[in-house]
Amino acid sequence: MESDQGVIVDLYFPRKCSATGRLIGAKDHAAIQFNVANVDSTGVMDGTYHTFAISGAVRARAESDDSIDRIATQSGYLKNVWSYQK
Repeated sequence: MESDQGVIVDLYFPRKCSATGRLIGAKDHAAIQFNVANVDSTGVMDGTYHTFAISGAVRARAESDDSIDRIATQSGYLKNVWSYQK
């Protein structure tokens, strides 16, 4: 919600799990969120980042490591690390 001055005044912004696409509830205290900084070709941070969020349900099933590898590979941060296997 925005105020009359155009300032966002909501106290809670729901997050979405990067692995499953489901909403992360306010009471999910096992959920994590982290930022991965973007760097240029010399290895210096350029001030931008990409945010990932993992829900507590994914962490409880011990699938967060595989999910982070998959998401980072799809985002272009990792190469040849994750591959789909049946």
